[in-house]
Formats: sequence, C-alpha cells, structure tokens
Amino acid sequence: MNPREKPKFTKQYSHMKKRAQKTGWRKPRGIDSKQRKHTKAKGKHPRVGYGAPNETRYLHPSGYEEVYVKCLSDLDKIDAETQAIRIASVVGKKKREEIIKKADEMGIRILNR
Repeated sequence: MNPREKPKFTKQYSHMKKRAQKTGWRKPRGIDSKQRKHTKAKGKHPRVGYGAPNETRYLHPSGYEEVYVKCLSDLDKIDAETQAIRIASVVGKKKREEIIKKADEMGIRILNR
C-alpha cells in the first residue's frame, strides 16, 4: 500500500461473516477483542494522523469549495474561481432551471446539474 493512502478501515470479523458489511467503521468493544487491543494483524484504527491536509480539507474532490444555493440572489455572493454551487433539494424545477441558466452565464460550476 502506498504510504500516502489511507487504509481501509473495516469492522472487526467482517471478513468472517457473510451478512456483515465490509465497509464502514464500528469501534470494537469486546473485552477480549484483538482489534480493540491494537494487535498489529487485526486491522488499522482511524486516528488523527490519517486526516486530510489543511489545504484540501472541506473541499470537493474537484478542488472547489461547495456552496449551497436556494435562490437566485445567492449566486451574487459566489466567487467563480474558487467556489462551486450545489443546488438545494428543496428548489423546484422552474427555479432550478433559472439558477442553472444564470450560473452558466456567470461561469459558475454546478456540482449537481
């Protein structure tokens, strides 16, 4: 594994149980749990050191900062260079089309077109 990659944090014994989900972390709580005792072969624990760098934290994978938009007037506060918009789910079809049209004119990226 590449040293910069995060390990896959899995639930303990998820490889043994057919119905247990392989993904998703649950803290091991058993009194004799090898994973809780940090035995080397039993999988990694999520810790502070695995966090993302401060420069990229809270950014969308595209590199833009996400901003929620509910109405047309919210578009005036957007910086097209560093921010991208995500249209809120409460916005209806007619208003959504207006927001998309104005965002395209202003050159703003839309994350959930």
